[in-house]
Amino acid sequence: MNKIWVPKEQCDVANSLEETGQVLRPGMVLLKNYIPISEQVNIVKKCRELGLGPSGFYRPGYKDGAKLRLFMMCLGLDWDPQTRAYAQIRPHDNVVPPDIPSHFSSVVARSLEDSHRLIKKVMDVTDADDMLPKMSPDLCIVNFYTTNGRLGLHQDRDETDDSLRKGLPVVSMSIGDSAEFLYGNQRDVEKADSLMLESGDVLIFGAESRHIFHGVTNIFPRTAPHGLLEKTGLLPGRLNLTFRKY
Repeated sequence: MNKIWVPKEQCDVANSLEETGQVLRPGMVLLKNYIPISEQVNIVKKCRELGLGPSGFYRPGYKDGAKLRLFMMCLGLDWDPQTRAYAQIRPHDNVVPPDIPSHFSSVVARSLEDSHRLIKKVMDVTDADDMLPKMSPDLCIVNFYTTNGRLGLHQDRDETDDSLRKGLPVVSMSIGDSAEFLYGNQRDVEKADSLMLESGDVLIFGAESRHIFHGVTNIFPRTAPHGLLEKTGLLPGRLNLTFRKY
């Protein structure tokens, strides 16, 4: 499938979607440099506020003592990596996750609208819903990867049967240091495609691509935008927000 691409330094939010967006495969869209720095700053500050609260960031682990190589916080509903189940209350400390901030949901809605416009233009279709359904998120998993953070290839398949059957998309926002992101049809690193996700990028996958295997193999230190660091003091690493419909 053809991809539309220009170097990042030539991209800004005011440019057309044809220049900043890529249709990677049916149901999978990458919007490069999509979230402006001012909005990234607001997201970081809100995540820090929520993350320092009683239902904030923690390092998930398993019964055998193994720990994930990231810090996690859930919004809307809690997701337990141990049981792979969602719940209204976080089981390890019995706290209720905070709601998704309205301005986070606004970015999701806008990115889906723009993805539809891109799909219609690139794929020459009049209705993009079949290729990428719209959704209003009721949960968000916020991960912070330090510079040695990783996440192995996996599928996001813990939402309801109805949500998965409809192919309602995952909307992923990247802020901070850049990351190497792998994706493919199999849990096989050797056969996976690779993307560089940079601060401000939004990646969306739904419909045919809803069950892709995906993961993060590398975080690249000192790649976050200077303006973001200057205004937030964000620690080295990558902040990633993934929005879904349970």
